Amino acid sequence: MKISEIAKILSARIMTSGISTDTEVHTACGSDMMSDVLAYVKNQAVLLTGLNNPQVIRTAEMMDMECVVFVRGKVPNEDLVKMAQDKGIVLMTTEKTMFLACGVLYEKGLMEGEGAWE
Repeated sequence: MKISEIAKILSARIMTSGISTDTEVHTACGSDMMSDVLAYVKNQAVLLTGLNNPQVIRTAEMMDMECVVFVRGKVPNEDLVKMAQDKGIVLMTTEKTMFLACGVLYEKGLMEGEGAWE
């Protein structure tokens, strides 16, 4: 699934510019606890979270994630957008809750990565 398709499915607004949304992704995870993402998540390309701070971008970078989706209408500030752009990470925001966003993406074929939450 392309990142652009995720944006369409979630009715999300892409916050970063100049980063391709044609990248194919196959896995995702949803969490507000970055320590859990670092400890348990493997091979995830998309992070869905309600946490809106620089730690999210740092975590996504460390885990080689392609995209971060802020749920519940959370909007990243300009500093976060610039940080993500500098790292080549697509940021988007959706009004959907974490539960609904994860469920809809799962239903459309996005899976959790191998070894996630083991």
